[in-house]
Amino acid sequence: MSEDTDQIPDAAPVTDTEVSEHEAALLEAAALAHAAAAPRPIPEEALPPVPRAERAKAFLRSMFRLAIERSHMRVALVGLVFVGVFGTISAKLLAMAIFGDPPSQEHRVAAASSTAFRPDIVDRNGEILATDIRTVSVFAEPGNIYDKDEAVELLTAVLPELNASELRAKLSSRKGRSGAGFVWVKRELTPKQQAEVHRLGIPGIGFLPDHKRVYPNGVAAAHILGATNLDGVGIAGIEKYIDSTGIQALNSFGLINKQADLKPVQLSIDLRAQFAVRDELAWGIDHFKAKAGASMILDVKTGEVIALVSMPDFDPNDPKDALSPDRINRMNVGVYEMGSTFKAMTLAMALESGKYNVNSTFDTRGGVLNWGRQKIHEYHGTNRVITMPEVFTHSSNIGSAKMALGVGVPGHKAFLRKMGLLDRLRTELPESAAPIVPSRWSEINTITIAFGHGIAVAPLQAAMAVGAIVNGGDLITPTFLKTTSDDAKAKATHVLSAQTSEAMRYIMRLNATEGSARKAAVPYYFVGGKTGTAEKVIGGRYIHNRLFTTFMAAAPMNDPKYLFVTIMDEPQGLPETGGYATAAYNSGVVTGKVIERVAPILGLPPQFEPPARPFPQMVKLNAYHVNQLGGP
Repeated sequence: MSEDTDQIPDAAPVTDTEVSEHEAALLEAAALAHAAAAPRPIPEEALPPVPRAERAKAFLRSMFRLAIERSHMRVALVGLVFVGVFGTISAKLLAMAIFGDPPSQEHRVAAASSTAFRPDIVDRNGEILATDIRTVSVFAEPGNIYDKDEAVELLTAVLPELNASELRAKLSSRKGRSGAGFVWVKRELTPKQQAEVHRLGIPGIGFLPDHKRVYPNGVAAAHILGATNLDGVGIAGIEKYIDSTGIQALNSFGLINKQADLKPVQLSIDLRAQFAVRDELAWGIDHFKAKAGASMILDVKTGEVIALVSMPDFDPNDPKDALSPDRINRMNVGVYEMGSTFKAMTLAMALESGKYNVNSTFDTRGGVLNWGRQKIHEYHGTNRVITMPEVFTHSSNIGSAKMALGVGVPGHKAFLRKMGLLDRLRTELPESAAPIVPSRWSEINTITIAFGHGIAVAPLQAAMAVGAIVNGGDLITPTFLKTTSDDAKAKATHVLSAQTSEAMRYIMRLNATEGSARKAAVPYYFVGGKTGTAEKVIGGRYIHNRLFTTFMAAAPMNDPKYLFVTIMDEPQGLPETGGYATAAYNSGVVTGKVIERVAPILGLPPQFEPPARPFPQMVKLNAYHVNQLGGP
């Protein structure tokens, strides 16, 4: 260290506090110097006055700047709101475009019904009787239609069959949970109609896929097929039967996805025979000036209904006419007194009872049977003692009454019940009618019922009983579905002995050669049958000139395959019939024409030579005229 340094006195150390106070003093001095150098403000009272207008402008400018600053915030807020709203709308529109609008309950039900599948219906040979075709239906959502009057005007212009007032009422409704509602505008549009409605571009109008039930053969088999409503639900006939098998439930659960999932329903009907029978029946009704009529063919070995026509009929493609009271299925729904065709039941009952045989005789002399206050007359009596076959061929009321009285009231009732004639006949067709039987069944009831008065049954029911009489004694419930002999035999009830059946075939064949069935005795087909003429009951009284006629014929009588039945309501006598309007002159003629035309179609071979020994048991009994009916 140098001497100079040594001569400097020791300085006291400077602390942080002392430095801070020193700096503060310096800063204060600098501030005072700056303030002294700065210009001094001029007092307000020394300034010249500012004009009021300038002050107002300045105020407005400041307020404007403030408003602009606040408006930016509002615009931003409104913009955010609009973005949110339009974003939501856009998202909903996108969802509707991809997934569709959530349907209302009515919409869902309508969509389900319009897309339900039904099986085809075919005849026994596979010919289509009923099928579905794809189509569309147009609907409206009233809540989404803003100008309903304009919508009505536009829709009725392209669909003139619509009723404008009814459509306006529909569009005024607001059904459904969604508020938009759902109503059908028109079902089953053609492609042209769909295109025209689509071009209208009416909001709230839409289309749903649909099925239209079509019947390509029109009126053929109308009473068998029935019909469906616009929702594809069967309302009559086989169509209603199909729904009873569970098709509707399967559709409602979505278990049927296409038509191919359903097996066609095959009927027993032969479409060729159906057309032929309808042609001949239509001719007969027109020719004999009848009010109505019906005709059918029954396979007596299987119970299959091969053809059934009831006229007037209807077109199931437009079934509104089916509601008319005169268009019922007279074979299945109508119940009638069957007249002398019931004598077949009476003779079969007498033979089966064991009290009579084909050689039994009955005294009809005098032509009147007195029973209390009642008198039973013959229609065209012989006034002599006649055999059982002659009771049938001469259609003797007295002979039939004596047979029934011989069996007795309890036995008579029991036999008719066994033959299925006292209870309602149930088939696949939902429509049926219960027979009309006496509430108190006395001997006089047995007498009149023996020749076909005092009891009314469905003709199909009577045909079933006659089928059992000629087929060997098996009562088979008629069916409209194709079946086999084995299946039918398994379900049949044996009601008559084979000997009784042979005796009745012999008697019916005899009636075709010597009695009232001659007009249906088509050569080479060995036909047998029975006529039946009943006076109609109107107002509780029998009217003599209002007749209901029936004819039943079977062929071939040595081994029957088919039973042919024709009924006519109030046929008229003609000059060619000598004024007669009984069954032989009208229903018998039509039945003969049906047999002649249909037998070749059904493969029923002609027999150019009489069958050998057709009735062997009758030969043993030495029955009346048996050797003339085919040889020993």
